Amino acid sequence: MTGNNPFSLEGRTILVTGASSGIGRRTAIDCSRMGARVIITGRNKERLDEVMGQMEGTGNLAVIADLTQQDQLEHLLEQLPLVDGVVLCAGQGTVVPFKMADRKKIDPIFEINYFAPVELLRMLLKKKKLANGASVVFVSSIGGIDSITIGNSIYGASKAALNSAMRFCALELSPKKIRVNSVCPGMVNTKLIKGGAVSEEQHQADMQKYPLKRYGEPEDIANGIIYLLSDAASWVTGHSLVIDGGYTL
Repeated sequence: MTGNNPFSLEGRTILVTGASSGIGRRTAIDCSRMGARVIITGRNKERLDEVMGQMEGTGNLAVIADLTQQDQLEHLLEQLPLVDGVVLCAGQGTVVPFKMADRKKIDPIFEINYFAPVELLRMLLKKKKLANGASVVFVSSIGGIDSITIGNSIYGASKAALNSAMRFCALELSPKKIRVNSVCPGMVNTKLIKGGAVSEEQHQADMQKYPLKRYGEPEDIANGIIYLLSDAASWVTGHSLVIDGGYTL
């Protein structure tokens, strides 16, 4: 435990994927404020540079990479030191009726939401870049647990697969004291939910289904991620932490 604050990340190196926007961006900034050296990755240099400008501390690093491309994944791995924490945050949503959910629509979502983060974690282990006692956090969704909504079968299935992989990894990596968990947010105010087929009026109506009558903010999820990265969660592994304003009640 670090000092008197079990939530401190002082002295740790944390990798955050999908760090150029939304939950990943907020998590990267807040991890740096909790004392971590943070390595961020994403596909957009301009946005990564903006995040770098918001982070505190020294030794932070940005690596531009599309994790669905093997050569760029290898490039990221080459830049990494030994890391104490990993936040696998890159993701993409889609709304498609099941009868229209063919492989052309399924494969890109699974590539980003499932295969890319799982392969990155596998390669981190294979190349011995993940420290014993490290913490891994997958960013999943309540859509991968028990929030079943029309048109969400592809996205929900990709996140359910992620939660399943998380549990297997938690068991297999426990001899190295590596903890593996996921966070499962409800709807969060990020660009992921903006500009799609759902109008602002529909979002406002949907918020009324949440007991707390609002969507989450990126910091609501980042706080849960930091908990799972920290010593405060040293006896937590194989768990899907639901952060949804009470929606799944």
